[in-house]
Amino acid sequence: MLAAREAAALYQTDFVRNARAVGALWAGCTLCFGILEVVVLIQPAWVQTATLTYQLPPSGVLSDPSVSAVGSFGLYQVCVEQDGTLQCEGSLVTLTPIPSFKAAAVFVLMALVLVMGSVASLGLFWACSPGTVYKVCAWQQLSAATCQALGCLVFPDGWGAPEVRALCGPQARSYGLGTCTIHWAFTLALLGIADALVLATLAFVLGNRQDALLPAGYAPPSGGRGVTSALTPD
Repeated sequence: MLAAREAAALYQTDFVRNARAVGALWAGCTLCFGILEVVVLIQPAWVQTATLTYQLPPSGVLSDPSVSAVGSFGLYQVCVEQDGTLQCEGSLVTLTPIPSFKAAAVFVLMALVLVMGSVASLGLFWACSPGTVYKVCAWQQLSAATCQALGCLVFPDGWGAPEVRALCGPQARSYGLGTCTIHWAFTLALLGIADALVLATLAFVLGNRQDALLPAGYAPPSGGRGVTSALTPD
């Protein structure tokens, strides 16, 4: 077994210092990605109506497909402008008033859970090998990208719901928005897929490089410290 001081000399290279800098950047981007996922899930800004002269009927019911209204909607919430005030309805628990987006909301929620799991896994750097932690986070981020992609694919399938047609006109149908347009939260969700794939790829690369740096037969010392800290000379 290689002594810790001998292994420490291996880590005093420009490559390792650069790898640590890239790892810190990766961790920061992972935290930002977690915040992005929260915004994507809770914001009712996936689709926005065009500027129309129509208004909701006095009943305020969104079930009449012959009437269009100014507003926007997300995975579980609809916001409609009434008397100059934006009023939002919907609950993440019951997925109302747009139950047709339930599958998309579940996929995006799963992506959020996986991303938060990768953020929580950053704490394992103090107890496990960095290569192992990078790979665990990489698989979580890759799974999050898959769930997010599935959510974005099934989301347009619900555009033919009466609640959506009330905002986007009778021309709205599955994978057809009628008079509505894609809004910034949907675009952010698509960018999140690419972000997760890049972060997962980078984590796999960092994990493999970390493993390649350690000679065969090296085992990290016990005591709750990770390999990186264990190889730091006193």
